[in-house]
Amino acid sequence: MIEARDTGSPEAARDGDGRDFWPEEKPGRRLPRPKLLLGAVGALVAVIVAGVAVLVFTGGEKGPAEGPVLPTAYAPDYNGEGFDEIANRSADSRAITEGEAASAKDLKSGAYSFTLAESALTSDCKSATWGARLQADLAKFGCSQIARSAYVSGDKKHVGQFIVINMETSDGVKQVLRDLQRETGAGWVTPLKAPGVPAFGSGFSAAYAKTYGHYAVITWVERAGGEQPASLNEMIDVSLVIESAADFLYGRLDLASTGRPGQ
Repeated sequence: MIEARDTGSPEAARDGDGRDFWPEEKPGRRLPRPKLLLGAVGALVAVIVAGVAVLVFTGGEKGPAEGPVLPTAYAPDYNGEGFDEIANRSADSRAITEGEAASAKDLKSGAYSFTLAESALTSDCKSATWGARLQADLAKFGCSQIARSAYVSGDKKHVGQFIVINMETSDGVKQVLRDLQRETGAGWVTPLKAPGVPAFGSGFSAAYAKTYGHYAVITWVERAGGEQPASLNEMIDVSLVIESAADFLYGRLDLASTGRPGQ
């Protein structure tokens, strides 16, 4: 399995001594859409350097998911660069709509293309998660909504989960991202089931979490059936395609910054 070595802070992640599963050299996580270049490149590189660097690859077992599901690998990014304008919900008070939550029907970048298979939006944050500690922090730091979307690739080889958690402040987001580290045992978001799509969470999966102002954005991906990938680069590339579903948050940032919706 892959396990994270830090237990509670972005600083701890930078002190990790991960080995045995470094991705091949790349210029940083490749962005699927030009708009994501705005304020995001540094944060994305940090996910690889600070997150993947503290992961140790020792193998993964295929099989049906039993009980609560956790990603095998998890890399959080606490930076939130470029989203200071909406670091507090008071600057972006309109609730996420169902139209926004399910706006990304088709996602494509490079060799990968995905189709939305199912989406769900709830104001009951407890119903979309498990774990007493995580649920307590969601309540404490003002979780008002969780949006989940399930995606499947055109070739049926990959499946992905896209998750947005609407928190009161970016500090609350960072606490949730810390909670999601496996070793805390705090809990996780429950993956969304989709008709006709392989059950998510069996075998090897990887999750990448980012701070988008007062939103936590999580992309959680795996090969269909949980087959172990050749390297984390594959999971990073697939996650970037899924992450482009967060484009609607850039519209919210533009509206808060300029008073005009993003184009």
